[in-house]
Amino acid sequence: MTHAIPTKTLGRTNVDVCVVGMGGVTLGEIYAPVEEQQVRDTMETAWEAGIRYYDTSPWYGHGLSELRLGAELRQKKRGDFVLSSKVGRVFFRPNDPAVYRPTFWAGGLPFDYRFDYTYDGIMRSYEQSLMRLGMNTVDLLLIHDLDVAEIGSEDLVAHHFVDLEKSGYRALESLRGHGEIKGIGAGVNIRGTIASFLKRFDLDFFLVAMPYTLLEQGILEDEFPLCEERGVGVVIGSPFASGILATGADIEKPFYNYVPAEADMINKTRQIERVCKSHNITLKEAAFQFPLLHPIVASVVSGAGTPDQARENAGLISRSAPAALWSDLVSEGLIHPDSVRSSH
Repeated sequence: MTHAIPTKTLGRTNVDVCVVGMGGVTLGEIYAPVEEQQVRDTMETAWEAGIRYYDTSPWYGHGLSELRLGAELRQKKRGDFVLSSKVGRVFFRPNDPAVYRPTFWAGGLPFDYRFDYTYDGIMRSYEQSLMRLGMNTVDLLLIHDLDVAEIGSEDLVAHHFVDLEKSGYRALESLRGHGEIKGIGAGVNIRGTIASFLKRFDLDFFLVAMPYTLLEQGILEDEFPLCEERGVGVVIGSPFASGILATGADIEKPFYNYVPAEADMINKTRQIERVCKSHNITLKEAAFQFPLLHPIVASVVSGAGTPDQARENAGLISRSAPAALWSDLVSEGLIHPDSVRSSH
């Protein structure tokens, strides 16, 4: 039986996204290979659980995530779901096809890539995505990974920003202006990137992967207010901070921001867990629901590699955390008071 998940309008678009979205990174085989039947079962379970917003990228498994999401979503009515993908990388046949393998991914497809934020690069990335998805429309496009962590240096980031300013963003504006896409976003991993984008571009929304979680809200001091002033929306893409907010602190090696967690984050997680338990709410439920308290956040997106994970993600909003939980976390100095102003 299909369940209905609430929706919110995303930023300056006219797109309503369900507040629980499914990310495609796991199906791109980031940590381990995923069998095709498991992909089909996971996608069907997500659909039956009511998920109608799906986010992917050419980067995820070097195209594998888009191929897999497209194969399943093509069987649904196109108007029944929202789909976002990303631009900034163009894929091509590797120099030595016999030995080439993606290095970042446990699996994925054997295609090499380059960063390209020019007009031609953006359009090529977009058209490659349509072909991999097997669909002739995507709803939302995001500029992907334009930061030092992914690009490698400040100089290269500046170079790509110049390409985007000179011609690349014009490609996105053209797609939006002609109605091919309904919104332009940017995926960000590092605090400070939002401000860099808003100085230059007329964006509709951001997908924020790490700087806003139950453990970290510094972005409320500067960049979220900038978004709010302009009506720019936010999708949260890493609600469990890459691990520790899903596993809890008391495992052998909890991960925070994709590396082993430091002692201060382990201790803070334990304190948050203690408060959650006092309100009969799990840490995962609190971590997933927390971002949605902020009025500019329209959806929380998490990956799923198994049917159980898809079902669990969809259910993390079924029991609403009480306002007293957030009040207690604020009073103990564990979360920023501005993060929960909408819950009072």
